[in-house]
Amino acid sequence: MAQNIPLIKILFLDIETTSQKAHYSELSEKMQALWDRKASYLKNDDSRTSEELYQRAAIYAEFGKIVCISVGIVNENEGITQLRLKSFFGHDETKILFEFRQLIVKSFNTTDKFLCAHNGKEFDYPFIARRMLVNGITLPALLDIAGKKPWEISLLDTMELWKFGDFKHYTSLNLLTEIFDIPSPKDDIDGSMVGKVYWQDNDIERIAHYCEKDVTAVTQLYLRMNNLPLIQNEQIFSIK
Repeated sequence: MAQNIPLIKILFLDIETTSQKAHYSELSEKMQALWDRKASYLKNDDSRTSEELYQRAAIYAEFGKIVCISVGIVNENEGITQLRLKSFFGHDETKILFEFRQLIVKSFNTTDKFLCAHNGKEFDYPFIARRMLVNGITLPALLDIAGKKPWEISLLDTMELWKFGDFKHYTSLNLLTEIFDIPSPKDDIDGSMVGKVYWQDNDIERIAHYCEKDVTAVTQLYLRMNNLPLIQNEQIFSIK
């Protein structure tokens, strides 16, 4: 389905984001004004104030930040397929992005390597690229897609694969894992809870654990979409 790409050449990933500040009141006056303007386009029939809508800031790279990037690599060990997971997480976004870039440059810096995420082309990839630029980090070749032809871009997206050219609506990872009979990753927190877990509970490791579950789900979904067997739970490892 996806050009018969060897699995070892694909880096599966997912990101978790939060607002840049815990509360709207902590923003500078200039950023408050800019968020007010952004929020005015979000309201529609929503009667909430721009301050109340600030909980949505996490999905916009201009007002949010990355607190975790989890990745997964599929390999073979004595004929057994394994998934190895690793997370870059914490309060220092620059460090997270720099370490992620180092991995890309070291191991995924050739034209035959790919990234894969769910809804990655609409969210993960542009969010990472924009936050790298904000943090003064040079984009790795895989994410530096300006001027490239479509067939030169090595970014896979399981949601795009599912659409088959249909652009009507978003299909969640949770829904696809259910219909493909893949164990759901949503057994702890969900994306709407990340802000609370980060700002109130200060439990960044819980967020990383959740993010790795999503990477596992994306990997398994990609396998099912390509009529490949799922990776057994005992063959999924998290590397610290």
